[in-house]
Amino acid sequence: MGDSQESDMRIDNRNTDQLRELQFIPGFQHSPAGSVLSCFGQTRVICSVSVVEGVPRWMTSEGRNGGWLTAEYQMLPGSTAQRVSRDLGRGHASGRSSEIQRLIGRSLRAVLDLDKIPGRTIFVDCDVLDADGGTRCAAVSGAAVALELALHRLFQDGLIGDWPLNARVAAVS
Repeated sequence: MGDSQESDMRIDNRNTDQLRELQFIPGFQHSPAGSVLSCFGQTRVICSVSVVEGVPRWMTSEGRNGGWLTAEYQMLPGSTAQRVSRDLGRGHASGRSSEIQRLIGRSLRAVLDLDKIPGRTIFVDCDVLDADGGTRCAAVSGAAVALELALHRLFQDGLIGDWPLNARVAAVS
């Protein structure tokens, strides 16, 4: 019986079917329209949302009238035991970073009616402070909270008239 229970525990003393402790600290940064510190156990990701006037050129050349949302994801150099190089130093995002930022963008665009934010681009930035597993899930979930906070601000300021979120999204692993 003792061996079975030991094998059902993770290194951080969680059961194998137990989620990390989740915490979202809203308003973590002052400047962005929405921000949150997303904590999944020891994993911590700053998620911020900035809104700018204008959309990418490809949207206007295709005759699209709505808005756009794009995401960036990066692990900061001190986020792991061994220093992670900045994407800027490599000249491009790593394959892993590119995959995760596409996941974040697609996940948020799936629940956002882009036609209700016409002429605006929403930038979602996710920066990993501490990586202890589950960074992409912490980034998707934190980005969704930061997005909703930013949209509330736009709505309260009268910059959008109709609520653009169709649903909420989160991720766990």
